[in-house]
Amino acid sequence: MTGRDQALSDFLAATGWRDRDRAVLADDASFRRYDRLRDGWRRAVLMDAPPDKEDTRPFIRIAGILRDAGLSAPEVIAQDVENGFLLLEDLGDDTFTKVLAAGGDEATLYAQALEALAALYRRVDLTALDDLPRYDEALYLREVSLLTDWYLPAIRGPLDDSVRESFVEAWRSVLPTAAGVPSTLVLRDYHVDNLMWLPERESPACVGLLDFQDGVVGPVTYDLVSLFEDARRDVSPAVTARLLDRYLGLFPDIDRTAFEASYAVLAAQRSTKILGIFTRLAHRDGKPGYLRHTARLWRWLEADLRHPALAPVKDWFDREVPAEMRREPPAEAA
Repeated sequence: MTGRDQALSDFLAATGWRDRDRAVLADDASFRRYDRLRDGWRRAVLMDAPPDKEDTRPFIRIAGILRDAGLSAPEVIAQDVENGFLLLEDLGDDTFTKVLAAGGDEATLYAQALEALAALYRRVDLTALDDLPRYDEALYLREVSLLTDWYLPAIRGPLDDSVRESFVEAWRSVLPTAAGVPSTLVLRDYHVDNLMWLPERESPACVGLLDFQDGVVGPVTYDLVSLFEDARRDVSPAVTARLLDRYLGLFPDIDRTAFEASYAVLAAQRSTKILGIFTRLAHRDGKPGYLRHTARLWRWLEADLRHPALAPVKDWFDREVPAEMRREPPAEAA
């Protein structure tokens, strides 16, 4: 037994779960792993996050913020931060993805997801979040640069410094538009794979929240982009339009023109980032399955680049990544 295995055994013993049934629940695109623990009628989820790769403290912090706001983040039942183990409330198996695949009503589910975001904006006091990172220019640029670090070299080979520099300058010129709306706690991966359907709970707690440990303070538009321009799933344009109108109706002080411009910029930023992330997952981490979403990401990105606020970025893409390069990269690095 390794030292880490012993630490896990000790953690489970201290929490009353040693020698209980344990099965893999999920791996994700990070280094975290989730196991489900069963003991008769009791169930819990073990998060295993190697401390040299992941820090569990942000998860604990943000879970507390969300639960204090009346939202359904998992309760942290026990923790061993030093070794990267958390014992969490089990929110069940009904991700939005599974419910939708089984015929669940898209409009209803997405409406509830929107209500949860609206509650988050209303109820979380930003003055209490001074310890959280901000979605600032440096973070936005670091993220979009994943495209020039991973995706574009896989498509066209090594890049000249001038190509990278012009890419950054194009983004730098449009990013201020993203900040034209109010700020909130941004969960960053707010999409159907990370949302749980809990119909026995009243709205907005009927939406269970997962994978929020990378939360930051940023524009209210970002998680809406994550929800409606999902890298893994097409969403009905009619549902999207109706619910974005619903959001603006809930918050009439938000300027519609500024909202739409911020949404477009962050949608383009997110799709650009994810093209790079999915290539990195394939080439660095041996997880090529995400590459099948490339075509959808390009559809989202091309539509968003039509917004006038993104003209400099669109010009860069038209010049450096013409249509014939907008394709799925190879599953392995050259």
